[in-house]
Amino acid sequence: MNYGTIKKNDIANGAGVRVSLFVSGCTHHCPGCFNEEAWDFNFGIPFTGETQEEILEALAPDYIEGLTLLGGEPFEPENQEVLVPFLEKVRARYPQKNLWCYTGYTLEQDLLKDGRARCEYTDRMLSMIDVLVDGRFVEALKDISLPFRGSSNQRILNLRATLESGSVKLLELGSGRI
Repeated sequence: MNYGTIKKNDIANGAGVRVSLFVSGCTHHCPGCFNEEAWDFNFGIPFTGETQEEILEALAPDYIEGLTLLGGEPFEPENQEVLVPFLEKVRARYPQKNLWCYTGYTLEQDLLKDGRARCEYTDRMLSMIDVLVDGRFVEALKDISLPFRGSSNQRILNLRATLESGSVKLLELGSGRI
């Protein structure tokens, strides 16, 4: 897997100050995408053990709320294969930090049911994510006033509560920590 960039003090892609990893590779190709160069799976830099350690160290300060995955598309199966073992390291070292993930896939149609994103890693990856921002970016629904999403069709899911209850639970923004 390659990645485009790592932001070590990001306040735009999730609640609080975060470390954000922009993975490479996306098959959605949404018109108006803010990160079109990351559609290419070969874009950027290889995601190595050194890269993982760099991110783990960046997560250490108390003021860092957690990690955000975006891209590209973290739920492309070839990205899941690499991200799952890394997320297990994040969870082991920082169980108190939260994890956000942005995906153009939708939870019910693409990740919980058989579809092109679902693979042997999907359930493990979902189990480690606290907040899932799901749905493709739709340029006609673009709204820059929306917190933590680009278009009004995208949802900010409290993924832990959703998976536990079996029904969609949206994250209540402004409710403090997750």
